[in-house]
Amino acid sequence: MVDYHAANNQHSAGGAQTYMEQENDWDRDLLLDPAWEKQQRKTFTAWCNSHLRKAGTQIENIEEDFRDGLKLMLLLEVISGERLPKPERGKMRVHKINNVNKALDFIASKGVKLVSIGAEEIVDGNAKMTLGMIWTIILRFAIQDISVEETSAKEGLLLWCQRKTAPYKNVNVQNFHISWKDGLAFNALIHRHRPELIDYDKLRKDDPVTNLNNAFEVAEKYLDIPKMLDAEDIVGTLRPDEKAIMTYVSCFYHAFSGAQKAETAANRICKVLAVNQENEHLMEDYEKLASDLLEWIRRTIPWLENRAPEKTMAEMQQKLEDFRDYRRVHKPPKVQEKCQLEINFNTLQTKLRLSNRPAFMPSEGRMVSDINGAWHALEGAEKGYEEWLLNEIRRLERLDHLAEKFRQKAAIHESWTDGKEAMLTQKDYETASLSEVKALLRKHEAFESDLAAHQDRVEQIAAIAQELNELDYYDSPSVNARCQNICQQWDVLGSLTQSRKESLERTEKQLESIDELYLEYAKRAAPFNNWIEGAMEDLQDMFIVHNIEEIQGLITAHEQFKSTLPEANKERKAIQDIQAEVQKIAQYNGIKLSGTNPYTTITPESIDSKWEQAQLLVPQRDQALQEELSKQQSNDHLRRKFATQANIVGPWIQTKMEEIGRISIEMNGTLEDQLTNLREYEQSIIDYKPNIDQLEGDHQLIQEALIFDNKYTAYTMEHLRVGWEQLLTTIARTINEIENQILTRDAKGISQEQLHEYRASFNHFDKTLGDGERGAKRDHSGALMAEEFKACLISLGYDVENDKQGDAEFARIMGIVDPNNSGAVTFQAFIDFMSRETTDTDTADQVIASFKILAGDKNFITAEELRRELPPDQAEYCIARMAPYTGPDGAPGALDYMSFSTALYGESDL
Repeated sequence: MVDYHAANNQHSAGGAQTYMEQENDWDRDLLLDPAWEKQQRKTFTAWCNSHLRKAGTQIENIEEDFRDGLKLMLLLEVISGERLPKPERGKMRVHKINNVNKALDFIASKGVKLVSIGAEEIVDGNAKMTLGMIWTIILRFAIQDISVEETSAKEGLLLWCQRKTAPYKNVNVQNFHISWKDGLAFNALIHRHRPELIDYDKLRKDDPVTNLNNAFEVAEKYLDIPKMLDAEDIVGTLRPDEKAIMTYVSCFYHAFSGAQKAETAANRICKVLAVNQENEHLMEDYEKLASDLLEWIRRTIPWLENRAPEKTMAEMQQKLEDFRDYRRVHKPPKVQEKCQLEINFNTLQTKLRLSNRPAFMPSEGRMVSDINGAWHALEGAEKGYEEWLLNEIRRLERLDHLAEKFRQKAAIHESWTDGKEAMLTQKDYETASLSEVKALLRKHEAFESDLAAHQDRVEQIAAIAQELNELDYYDSPSVNARCQNICQQWDVLGSLTQSRKESLERTEKQLESIDELYLEYAKRAAPFNNWIEGAMEDLQDMFIVHNIEEIQGLITAHEQFKSTLPEANKERKAIQDIQAEVQKIAQYNGIKLSGTNPYTTITPESIDSKWEQAQLLVPQRDQALQEELSKQQSNDHLRRKFATQANIVGPWIQTKMEEIGRISIEMNGTLEDQLTNLREYEQSIIDYKPNIDQLEGDHQLIQEALIFDNKYTAYTMEHLRVGWEQLLTTIARTINEIENQILTRDAKGISQEQLHEYRASFNHFDKTLGDGERGAKRDHSGALMAEEFKACLISLGYDVENDKQGDAEFARIMGIVDPNNSGAVTFQAFIDFMSRETTDTDTADQVIASFKILAGDKNFITAEELRRELPPDQAEYCIARMAPYTGPDGAPGALDYMSFSTALYGESDL
């Protein structure tokens, strides 16, 4: 319904006062005409109820229901929109008179002169006075402010009816009584504004009852105008009551006069909603792209953080190859997606600022900072994973070497101990001669010497097994079982050795002959045999080196070993001479030898055989060391090749990063020229990509050669990759900033000269940071600190000097350009502020006012009204997002357009 009070405030009361006074001087005796009184009673009652229903009440008898003054005061509050003094709730006559007086005082305060209408008459139920009072209210709040071409009130309403019905046949509106009897004028008014509701050509002038009923029913059903008269009352009266007709027609005026306002309001809402829908699509695209990227990072980090070791070198090499595929194939597209996401985010924020919308806040966990944090975590996991892979490969190399060494030493020891238990447990001395016993005793002493010599090997075997356990060797159980068997057997041998010695010493008292020569042979042969076996182990020992210095150290040690061979050969010959001397003495003395030395199992033949094997192993060791030296020299060449290229690429990337920083501050020309130059500069950087690819190839050769360090350069491939990615991202961000400036310039109508002026002012205060005693320093940070920004504003004429008023104004401006309180103002925020100062945009209050017009001045709106006034898609958009209206004046299906409008501009939650 129309807000008559709001309409009253738009006109002065002076011009209408004369008409009001004239109308108040009506011929009151006419009210005695029963037909007119009946028409006024019905019309005025319906008019009052059309307003009282907004407050959830109505009247049945116009002179009875207003007697206590309560509903009269409520009626005035509804049609005026103002609060009247609190009514008195008592039932006494004085309370009723006081309430009616409050209502009459309010009417008088609106410039209405009440003639012969007193509170006592209303309280007494005087129908004549009550109808006169209601007519006065209708004149003041429904008719007085009607204005058409400098005519107002009754004349204005009549002129409006004449203009609207002029094209229609059989309609000639000259007054508010006879001209309306046939009902065609009512139908013409409806058809002029809502032609779809009435088929005017089918109406007949000679059927006034049908015409009137048709108009009244259509108005009540589609225009929210209650039925105020019966067709029979109008047709059956020679001259219908003028006041009843005027009251009825004024409702049509107010219903149709807002049509143009509704259309304008609908257009404004459509425009606002279209912008909002586009922004929502951009937000949804950002959310999806951010979710996909974060989900990829979420899936990738656990894979990079997986530290489950493999058992073999081949399995670990496969993991390393998978990691290389990730770096070459899977990660680069995600780097591009991350950069595009930041560009989309900046573009969306620029569009929101240009449409006076609040900044886009992505859902929790999907901010650009969250994505950067997740990306940082990904790169941290990536770096840690690569280091772990390399360390694990070194560990497996070490484990393979130790395991092979354990097997060799264990095999040699087991071979040595084979048969020793049987030898130590035999009872051969019980039937031996004295010389044989002495020989057995000496043999046992030699065995003890041999046993002691093997103690070091047993300790080495146990130490290697312990180290394999500490390094988590996958076959540790079998190693531990074998080591346990060796140690247990060693303890048994020690016990048996002691037991046999005691037996021989008991027998020694009886058998004292001894072959001193054999004994000397045995004593010298045993250590030599241990030495030659140890030398053979060393010559066959595996080695792992990582640089030239280490292999050269092994070569030097091997040369030192070879220098000891002549002295060892002398010892071998001396031992052989002892055996030759035995043979000579035996032959000379005719002694029949058993064929073996009773004190040792080491024969001259075995010594010669081992010596010959050692002589063959020496050149093999020489060849292996020389091959490893060649390999390390090749690795050193790969290091130098990579370092030479890296030492070129690294400084180039750093130089380009510095150039971009200078270009973003010192750019001249139009924005389009700057954009073209930046894109050409970006292409020159992309053209450098083959140098990066070449470096990746060299790096892959280094990794395949298992080279873990490079003393010729401080650059690693990881550092160069990060620098290259940062370079591409920086130039893309700089291009995006220029694109956003072009978008801002075109949307806000900023001239190129204004942008140059803004850039010059910004760069001036960005370049120079005044510091009093220290003098001026170059800044070039790309952003203005608070004091720099204040100086810039002062130079542009803003009153933000250091006083109370200036500080308050500066604080207000900082709240606009730096809503996050970072303490710095970017150039984009600066030009957004400068453009906002000179342009006009939609506001939440304007949208609320537009919705209120569509809602017929109600505090809520219905789905039916939205579908009637707005295009279908935007009507459904509003219906889906508007919250239910919860006010006391609400109706079923009422929607809250106020909270919806404020949410569009970020003043509440949508």
